Amino acid sequence: MKTLRYCLLALPILFVSCMKDTVKESYSFYRPVYQTKDEVKAGIRNSPSESITRPGKIVLMGNYLFLNDVDKGIHVIDLTDVSQPQKIAFIHIPGCVDIAINGNNLYADCYTDLVTIDITDPRNVSVKQFLNGVFPHRYYGAFSADTGKVIKKWVKVDTVITRRLNGSVSGNFEFDARGLTMWSSFRFSAASFSGTATTGIAGSTARFGLQQNRLYTVSHDDLKVFNVTKADAPAFVKKVDLNQGGIETLFPYRNNLFIGGQSGMYIYNASNPDDPQKLGQFVHVRACDPVIADGDIAYVTLQGGSFCGGFSNQLDVVNIKSLTSPQLIKTYPLKSPKGLSKDGSTLFICDGTDGLKLFNASDASNITLIKTISGFEPDDVIAYQGYALAVAKDGIYFIDYRDLTNAKVISKIQVAQN
Repeated sequence: MKTLRYCLLALPILFVSCMKDTVKESYSFYRPVYQTKDEVKAGIRNSPSESITRPGKIVLMGNYLFLNDVDKGIHVIDLTDVSQPQKIAFIHIPGCVDIAINGNNLYADCYTDLVTIDITDPRNVSVKQFLNGVFPHRYYGAFSADTGKVIKKWVKVDTVITRRLNGSVSGNFEFDARGLTMWSSFRFSAASFSGTATTGIAGSTARFGLQQNRLYTVSHDDLKVFNVTKADAPAFVKKVDLNQGGIETLFPYRNNLFIGGQSGMYIYNASNPDDPQKLGQFVHVRACDPVIADGDIAYVTLQGGSFCGGFSNQLDVVNIKSLTSPQLIKTYPLKSPKGLSKDGSTLFICDGTDGLKLFNASDASNITLIKTISGFEPDDVIAYQGYALAVAKDGIYFIDYRDLTNAKVISKIQVAQN
């Protein structure tokens, strides 16, 4: 924010300042606070439950929900009684945005590194391994290879300068090497869950996915493969250039990888798990693009009017019987869709200020609305065996949909207000 305090000739005390042709300007900017990588790693630890501040990605594993708090770590929530969910622990992982769970091992990004954590006892975790530098572009400017330091946080600084009208400046004013702009990162399934009995069920906005003893991760323009046959010691295998920018999400399904991007859905075959090969693509208008698959159908939500660009807000239902040539079945208009999930024939879509919508998707060419649960603005959802877990900016909502027409919120964990 910038404000100008100009001289007022009616006030004699300011007259001299005006004669000097000066103007005072107030600025607020953000200064980075750095940590070394060793300090960051030493900060990975357990603590009792903490307030949720910036809810992000979600993974369901057994009776536990693992919820990312963007750049801070992972909340562990006990869902033994969904009507009374309990936060039982917080795992501090600085710079964490994405997670996956493989048995008793949690994989997470820690700035540019991949960390493996033993979560056999979620209240008493231990770090098993670091793979350093495998996500070099994940934090745009947050990590400096030259200094080995990362930006832990940003501190607001208020300052005033005196500027002469001839352009010279005096006063206590400083610039970070990157200027005054605070760095930020865009954060951005049972029938359609990308999980098994031994791997966690991830939401549709996930960028980590597990399949065939491999961990797959996507970034802006590439796919990375890690061998997790030894679950507590992942080994980097290779990077696959996707030759597309704006990649956002990953959904493993039937030995294939469905990759959502701002310009389309891309299908890679992982029959050879170490060497995924592109099979086909479904190109759409520019928009944010989570995707899930079930049977021979893929469901793609497009959200425009955000940082992804574009103006389309819709659900595209795509026939993927031929993976090399996916075909649009039908487009359904929506308000502002984000994450989605599917349980049997019921499709769940997070649709902006409208709330969470439940659809009968038994006929892909005639999907019909069953119920809208309003009053919140969900970003992502996992639906499983009669209960849905929806993440919104103001809280984590737990929904009972065993009776679809009477589906309702039964509990909520509040997000702390800043």
